Amino acid sequence: MGDVRKKIGIMGGTFDPIHMGHLILGEKAYEQLELDKVWFMPSGNPPHKKNRTGRASDEQRVEMVKRAIADNPHFELSLIEMNEEGYTYTYRTLEALKEQNPDTDYYFIIGADSLYSFDTWMEPQRICQACTLVVATRNHTPVTELDHEMNRLSRKYGGHFFRLDTMNIDVSSELLRRWMREHKSLRYYVPDQVICYIDQQCIYTGKPGASF
Repeated sequence: MGDVRKKIGIMGGTFDPIHMGHLILGEKAYEQLELDKVWFMPSGNPPHKKNRTGRASDEQRVEMVKRAIADNPHFELSLIEMNEEGYTYTYRTLEALKEQNPDTDYYFIIGADSLYSFDTWMEPQRICQACTLVVATRNHTPVTELDHEMNRLSRKYGGHFFRLDTMNIDVSSELLRRWMREHKSLRYYVPDQVICYIDQQCIYTGKPGASF
């Protein structure tokens, strides 16, 4: 018998803020692909954008992820992309991980919107060689269209794409930041422990008590 390979899912993003959609997606990927772990991997910000107006700092985004995943034993925080240079390319991260851990298969989890822009990513063929792309569904994207695009990209880049069977959760960090500016509640969209931290730090609004 050959050695049993590890299976790691990767949820990348700015997580500004992390929300229930991210967590549900990570959990469903863990369940359906029988993963060993799901890594939540915040992307870094370039030095000249570290303190963007109306956004969380690198440290705050990391802390929000820590709090959101703390009670899930198969979720882990990865700081691989939090570096002084800021943003890194997905293909470089995945290739470095494969070189460091040749006994591990990686599953990179993306949304439907990212699938449709995949042709514009840096080195899409190298990404496909380094991982399986796991695609979430969205309300505005019919499954038949999604499957067609996954098949097209698979043929073009020699990749492996897997569509998750998930609830359609149309929520984005951008929408939540807008709600904050409009003094709307994040309750039930963002974990309570994260909402408390947002309030304590006065993230997005500059004043306490605006998140619930």
